[in-house]
Amino acid sequence: METTNSHPLLQSFRSNHEAVSTELEEILSDSQSPYIQRLRSASKVELNLLFRLAAPAVTVYLLGNVVSMSTQIFCGHLGNLELAAVSLGNTGIQVFAYGLMLGMGSAVETLCGQAYGAHKYEMLGIYLQRSTLLLMATAIPLTVIYLLSKPILLLLGEPSDIASSAAVFVYGLIPQIFAYAANFPIQKFLQAQSIIAPSAYISVVVLFVHFLLTWLAVYKWNWGLIGASLILSGSWWMIVVAQFGYILMSKKCKSTWRGFSLQAFTGLWGFFKLSAASAVMLCLEVWYFQVLVLIAGLLDNPEIALDSLSVW
Repeated sequence: METTNSHPLLQSFRSNHEAVSTELEEILSDSQSPYIQRLRSASKVELNLLFRLAAPAVTVYLLGNVVSMSTQIFCGHLGNLELAAVSLGNTGIQVFAYGLMLGMGSAVETLCGQAYGAHKYEMLGIYLQRSTLLLMATAIPLTVIYLLSKPILLLLGEPSDIASSAAVFVYGLIPQIFAYAANFPIQKFLQAQSIIAPSAYISVVVLFVHFLLTWLAVYKWNWGLIGASLILSGSWWMIVVAQFGYILMSKKCKSTWRGFSLQAFTGLWGFFKLSAASAVMLCLEVWYFQVLVLIAGLLDNPEIALDSLSVW
């Protein structure tokens, strides 16, 4: 087993933590300064540390939503029917897969954090592969739901024209399900090591590429809803490939990623139970908005209702 001193990333983290602790101790022990001033200085130090860790993570999740939102905005210029269809497909169907995959993938964060703290760095790569396998398997039944999206929406009482257009859009989102299955474990793998900034940089670059490709697909190439959704799926795969490329090339992940291993195929049932429990906790928070979209489609003027909900 590697020692703590042999891991440069952990050394850097410990060094920064010790420096912050020392600075806080000096501030709080300075009895010559007024209490309010000491409190203000200590808060500034803590907030600065928190910002460096939280800002990139917030950026990653925010830009992930902006990527999907931008597709919805571009398609909205095609007409009210297209906007309602994309809103129903993007928020009514796609959010179901997003919530499930995010919930199951979050189990990696707990396990990787424990393994990293215990200096079992090689287990982070095993957990990453194990989670990806489970999420890829989960993506298969989700694909069936996507393929049956039109009859499902009709069964829920959605208008035929909106259900048909939404189904066309959803068909192009099928590759996105498998991108989710790879993306969320990778993100949690990196976050457990406090490697967050690279994902933020990748998300910014992919966002601009996505804007360009979606504009071309909708306005220049006339690919319609299916083209816009395929571009959206492709953008998520760009994020996955770029992040995994970073893992392969970065020295920071040298100890935690040691290549593919057959050990990832062991202990899958226990890992599945943990992932399922994690999914239950997070899915309900994501799915409540999906229910609002489905209910809006049952109103007398579903196109207007879904348009308003999309803008909100």
